[in-house]
This record gives sequence, C-alpha cells and structure tokens, in this order.
Amino acid sequence: MATAALARPQDRIEELGIKLISADNHINEPRNLFLDRFPAHLKDKAPRVIEGRDGGEGWSIDGTPPKRTYGLECMAGFDKSEYRMSGLRHADLRRGNYEGAAHLADMDIDGVWASVTYPGFSPSFYTHPDKEVAAAGFVAYNDWILDDFQSADPSRLCGLAINPTELGIDHAVAEMRRCARKGARAMYIPGNPTIPYNHPTHYHPVWQAADELGLTLCMHRNHGGPPDATDWDRLQEDKVSIGGIVTRYFSCLKPFSYLIFAGIFDLYPNLKMVGAEVDCGWAPFWVQTMEHHWDIQKSWFPVKLKHSPTEFIGRNVFTTNVDDYCGYQMIQTGLWPWLANMTMFSSDYPHSATIWPHSRDVALKMTADLTAQDTRTTLSENAARVFGFSI
Repeated sequence: MATAALARPQDRIEELGIKLISADNHINEPRNLFLDRFPAHLKDKAPRVIEGRDGGEGWSIDGTPPKRTYGLECMAGFDKSEYRMSGLRHADLRRGNYEGAAHLADMDIDGVWASVTYPGFSPSFYTHPDKEVAAAGFVAYNDWILDDFQSADPSRLCGLAINPTELGIDHAVAEMRRCARKGARAMYIPGNPTIPYNHPTHYHPVWQAADELGLTLCMHRNHGGPPDATDWDRLQEDKVSIGGIVTRYFSCLKPFSYLIFAGIFDLYPNLKMVGAEVDCGWAPFWVQTMEHHWDIQKSWFPVKLKHSPTEFIGRNVFTTNVDDYCGYQMIQTGLWPWLANMTMFSSDYPHSATIWPHSRDVALKMTADLTAQDTRTTLSENAARVFGFSI
C-alpha cells in the first residue's frame, strides 16, 4: 500500500500490517540471580546487589560497596527531569527489568510487539579476575535469560545469551551449542575483545559455529571486555560521561571494518553480526570509504574478497537505532539502497536513552516519509530475519 493512500498517519503501522520490533531492549538482572544459581562451592564468591555509599544499591563482585549504584541503566518510568546517574535501589526498578511477563506488559504499553533483550551487569564477567567464577556467572545468566525470561513468550522475546569468548574458544563453542539446544537464537559478544576479531585463526571456530547454528552474534557498543586505556570513562570512578555516550555510537566501525576486510563473511556467508545502539547515519560515509579504499588498495592487500564491501551490509552486518532521524532521512533519499536493509528499530528500554513508552510515536515520525517497503523493512522485517521472529 502506498504511503499517500493512508488516511491517518497515526494508523500507518496497522495499515501496513507491521509488527513493531525493538531490536535492542535491556534487562537488569534479578538481585539474587547468581546467589540462587551458583554452585555451592562458589556461592560466597557470587556477585550480589548491596547498598552503596550513596544509599542506592548496585552490583558488587567482591563484597565491597558497588562503584556505582542503579541509575542511568534503569530510567524507564522516570521523567527526564528526574534522571540520575545513580542512587536508586533495586526496588525502584520496574519489574519489566527482570521479569519476562512484566517486560511483555511494558512492551504492550510501548506499542512494541517483540523485543531483543541485552544483558545488564553480566558482561562484567568478561573481565572478572576469577575465571571459574566468570564461567559460573555466564552459565547462570544464560540459563536465566533462556529458561526464565525468554520462556515467558519466545515468539515475542529473544533473550541474548552471553558468549564466553574471553574464557577460551573451545569453552565458547561448547556454550554456544548448549545455549542453542536451550532455544537461544542470538548471543552477545564483547564489543572490546582482548584479541581483535580480525585475528587470522583465533575466532574461526566461533564464526563457524554461529554460521552452522544460525546464532546471530551481537555487540553492544564497546561494552564487554577491558576498556581502552584512553577511554574517558576508564579514567573516572563512576565510569560514565556524556562524551563517552556520544563516541560509543561509532564503536562498531572498527570491528565491522576488520571483519569485512579479514574476509570473515566470505568464509561464513550465513553469519550475521549486529552492532547495537550505534544508529546508522554514519554508515553511508563508512561504506563509501570502504569501497574507495578497496578499489585503490586491493592489489597489494593479502585478503582477496569475493564480494565488494557493500554486499555484506544488510546481509551479514546490521545496526540498531533508537531515534536516528538523520539516518532515516538518508534512507528516504534512496541514494543508499542498502541502508534500509542494515538498520533495526529499538526502544533501548529501560536505559536513559530510551524512547519508552513512546516508541510507536517515534517510529511513526521517523518513517513518515519512507516508502511502505522501507518502513516495513526498518521497523520489523530486518529484526525478524536477524533474530528469528515470525511476523
């Protein structure tokens, strides 16, 4: 149906038969998740939620007060004038942060039919000093997100299990296969791995397993793994800043470029990788630059791609956006036909950047001037094929 034929813009999603999907929601783990699920001999080392110096509560890995208590990661339900970096207690969080059924109820308020849920505290196990504790933490989280949270309605929820790549590749592949048997459709990988993703051999068993199992691999900005030594947020106690928030929108440029020019997607053509919460307005210049330098540099470069870089965009490489009006205006021009195929809508519930409970309104505003097909593609169809939703 053509856009012009629609009588009322506010009904456009229904008129086009779109099931709105948020490809980047989040959880904040239940406060007793690890205490309840750790093996007996590790219970005293299990991370737990305790009171911080500011009277709020947050995660502690060693019994000392948390470096930062709950705040920006759980702002859904708060007015923007009430946003705070920290100082909240676990009881202040909406139940949709940690209960699948309540998360579905909050999606209904938001006009969102399905969501992909990213982890909260649990990627910190990538840098936990005790590898046995880290392994137990990943298993505990993965069992909870699949058996308890996603199971509330797997047709509408895709919970990301965490891929323990930093604990060794054999360990990671075994956990991929275990989680796939439990119903995982996608897994989180570190945005800042210790060993870069273009390593000539290290990650290939992971890429091969994901390709074979149909597991989409997802990075969330640069989260997961040790922060870069020059990162603004590494230099301050609370680990968050506006400068850091802004620059992380460009954090998947490096890993995606490395993966493409290492030939990973030629070797594993079914492999899908997502850079979450990075938007897409920067992508036309990035792809232009990749094509330009592939054209003039490929004679000496040792990796010989079977396809041009553009062909991997929207086939193997994807991003999620919250309210990227710039990117959607670029889609509207039709100058970069691959752009609509690479990006997926999201609400970022319950973080401070969230558009909950107004996701439907934002989706309508962003896509008001798009073609009917581009609207379907960006708001629903891309996420459905990347994360295995039936629409």
